[in-house]
This record gives sequence, structure tokens and C-alpha cells, in this order.
Amino acid sequence: MAQSKDYYHVLGVSASATQDEIKKAYRRLAKKNHPDANKSDPKAADRFKEISEANNVLSDVAKRKQYDEMRRLGAFGGYGGERQQRSSGGARPNYPGGTYTGGGAGGGPRMEDFDIGGLGGLGDLFSSMFGGNTAQRGAQRPKGPQKGDSVEVIVPVAFRTAALGGKVPVELEVNEECAMCKGNGGAPGAKWSKCPECDGRGMISFGQGGFAVNRPCPMCLGRGQIPSKPCPTCKGSGEVRTRKTVNITVAPGTETGTRVRLAGQGGRGNDGGPPGDLIITFEVQPDRFFTRDGLDIIAKVPLNIAQAMLGSKVSVRTIAGKKVTIKIPQGTPPGKRFRVPGQGIEKNGTKGDMIVEANVTVPDKLTPEQEQMMKEFAASGDLKY
Repeated sequence: MAQSKDYYHVLGVSASATQDEIKKAYRRLAKKNHPDANKSDPKAADRFKEISEANNVLSDVAKRKQYDEMRRLGAFGGYGGERQQRSSGGARPNYPGGTYTGGGAGGGPRMEDFDIGGLGGLGDLFSSMFGGNTAQRGAQRPKGPQKGDSVEVIVPVAFRTAALGGKVPVELEVNEECAMCKGNGGAPGAKWSKCPECDGRGMISFGQGGFAVNRPCPMCLGRGQIPSKPCPTCKGSGEVRTRKTVNITVAPGTETGTRVRLAGQGGRGNDGGPPGDLIITFEVQPDRFFTRDGLDIIAKVPLNIAQAMLGSKVSVRTIAGKKVTIKIPQGTPPGKRFRVPGQGIEKNGTKGDMIVEANVTVPDKLTPEQEQMMKEFAASGDLKY
């Protein structure tokens, strides 16, 4: 029996977690388990997929509400409070999508031929909780062309690219229809026969928490038939894992957490259906010189004591690569800021400024001549404490 998935457990959060807590948990786990960061670990891709699946449900308020209702109905091995309150002689509660047939083992109900379609929007969520690959989940849906799964990736973006806009290449691993067998899983010339596991129905039933649930047959992957010889290229799955590079447009002013959906760039569809979407979450990388405050760009410029005390002029490069000259007046204190209008980030018709901050540095050591000059300078001051 396949084991059910508790999406809260996958993300390591409680069922009462806020949407912000779920978002933070997903970003942390997705970054840690991303396949590109774990190329030597063959299981990293599966963990990343599971984390993305959990986030896809729990980060969507409507889907999360459906999922929580499903947990209440006992999708994880019980009916919660509803099951505990029922007695052998009590009223029979109504369960969506099935017919109550009396007490089962342990006093629990039996749901014969439970139809997950009766759960309305919960159907797809319910089926996905019990595992299975893309082909299996697709077979649970109605017959006919079905849109492919969405693919979610986190894309690091350079600070300047995020500020000014540009393009970044993203290498993806996606499932594509096997060119050898055209997606049917059989070797060329193979003979087809009725699947002995499901007797050609393509579906089998199994119990979980009092339910009898139909799911695609693991032997024929929901096809109802098996080939005399599986396809040597895809090993009978009907699809192969391929890599492709997609150039992603980064809009000016992009921030960490910004999401972009690219239609048709995700997993392949079933039965000739359209491909799924690619969902990009940007993660802006820090810059060694610039930081950001809204649409303003902040640049810390190092000044020595002489420049700060006597005044000077410094040339500073803007985020766009232009050089501007900043006049530093005498006696400039550390942290003093100078604003350069219109040299920040432009977004939605509004443009920020560049803020140059004086970062006065003190030398670790002085030459004898410098030390003597500083002593004379200190002695000439009228210091009172």
C-alpha cells in the first residue's frame, strides 16, 4: 500500500502555520534540496519535487482549505473527531462520494468503490497524496488530453540584473514523451495483452483510513494493457527525462520572492494535452558594493580621515554604470549620506535615487610622521570633558 503524504510534515511546519511561515519553510528547503546544489545525490530531485508539491497546495489558500478538509475526513488513517464520536448505535454520518455500508474493523466505516470525484475539488489532491508518478496521476483524471504538470524552480539573479532588468538562462529537467515508443511504453513491434493485475481495467482499488480508493494500476500504468517487451529507451514508462535551457526575462526592479509563470514550459501533457507551466521564483543575489532600499540604491564609499576632515571629491559608479562626482565637504562624519536624484531603480514609471554613504575608515597603523602630525592636531584642539 502506498504511504500517504502529510504536506505539513514535508515542509516541517504545524497545521496552524501562517502563510508566511509556509513560504519561509519552502524557500529554505527548496534551496537546500535543489538538484543543482545536490548533483551527487540522485534522490535530491525527488525531495525537491515533493517539497514543491507540498508548497503548491499549502501556499494556495483555497487548495489548503480543501486539503485540511481532507485531513479531517481521515485521509491520514482516521476520521479525526468525527470517527471518535460515532457509536455502534448512533446515527450514520454522510460521507461525500460514497455510501456508508455499516461498521468495519475497529468500529470504522467501509467506503465501497469510493469515488474521489465526489469530493469535488479534493479529487486531485486526494489522489496525489498517495504517491505515484506523473503518468499514474494523469491516469486518474478523466479520459482525453490533459495539461502537463507545472514545474517550479528557484532562479538566482545577479543584483544588477534584478535592478535594471535582463535575461537569465535556466536549465531545466523535464519529462518528455519517449520518441522511441511515442509514449505507449512498448518496444517497436511488441505485442499487447490484457494486464493481469487489473484485468484490463487500468485501475485497482486499495484501502486507506477506511476508504476504498481507485488508483492507476502500477503494472500497466493505467493503460489496461502491457507490451510483450518494454521500450528499451524509457523502460516502459513512456517518457524520458531531458534537460533544456530557457531564457527567462527579468523585469526591472525584481525582488527576491517575485514569481513568474511561463505557459507551456513545464511537464508534458497526457494523451496529447498541452504542456504544463514553468513557475519561476527569483532569488536576488547580494552585491559587493550596492544595496537596495525600495527603489533607492545605496552605495557605501570608503573615505580616509584626511578626506573626511579636509573635504574632497570622489567619483562613484551608478547601478547603470555611469560615473558621478560627489563633493565631500570638510568635517564629513561617518555615515553621512549624499543623494543623487534619478540614479536608482525605475519601476512602473517611478525612479528612485542613488544614496552615497560616507564610510570613514581609520588606518590600523600610522607612520612616525603621521603619528606626530596627529598628536600635534590633537594637542591644538580645545578638548573639554
